[in-house]
Amino acid sequence: MIATDKTLVKQPVPADVKETRVVMKGVTWETYKKLMAEVGDDRAWRIAYDRGVLEIRMPLLEHEVPKGLLESFVEAIADELGIEVLKAGSLTLEREDLTNAIEPDSCFYIQNESQVRGREEIILPSDPPPDLAIESDYTSSSVNKQTLYSALGVPELWRYTKKTLLVYQRVEGGYEQCDRSLAFPFLPITEIPSFIEQSRTRGQRSAVRLFRQRIREILDTQSIDNS
Repeated sequence: MIATDKTLVKQPVPADVKETRVVMKGVTWETYKKLMAEVGDDRAWRIAYDRGVLEIRMPLLEHEVPKGLLESFVEAIADELGIEVLKAGSLTLEREDLTNAIEPDSCFYIQNESQVRGREEIILPSDPPPDLAIESDYTSSSVNKQTLYSALGVPELWRYTKKTLLVYQRVEGGYEQCDRSLAFPFLPITEIPSFIEQSRTRGQRSAVRLFRQRIREILDTQSIDNS
């Protein structure tokens, strides 16, 4: 069993929170790295680490479904645009110099895809961070994830919460909520939750096909307007 230099504190989770979450304080960077090495990548839980505070959470189905659909939407956009993206999933993003680490629900390399294509390992800050991180929130976090993503240099963050998609762009000192995507400026942000909700009755693949059709309509309109 790994011990830290300080006493570990399990922070209580509110009774109305269904997601399993454990928070430990006083976890040194060395202990965090040993823990991650021991458990390996074959695990369901995800982490966030901020200067001694380690949060471990086990996602639920209601958390994973929107995340999976958002991944499919990004891939559909890439296909319609004819561009390459790299879906890096819950890639561990960490920087020892900042004593920060986080595993997003999912992330993508879009603008910087060619720089990491075919790579077996990505190391920050020598490699670029993902261009887009996705968080599907059903609970509050004990660490400020926006601060972590900003420190790690992720340009864009999507947060799906309470049937709403919030889009943030990185600015000096953190993130700023905006009404359009940095990677995909034409994307109808306010319409995306409706496609996620439609998946509950029509099925996930039907929702993705409807979304793809909507993207085609937007791109065709843009093509006509620019001709």
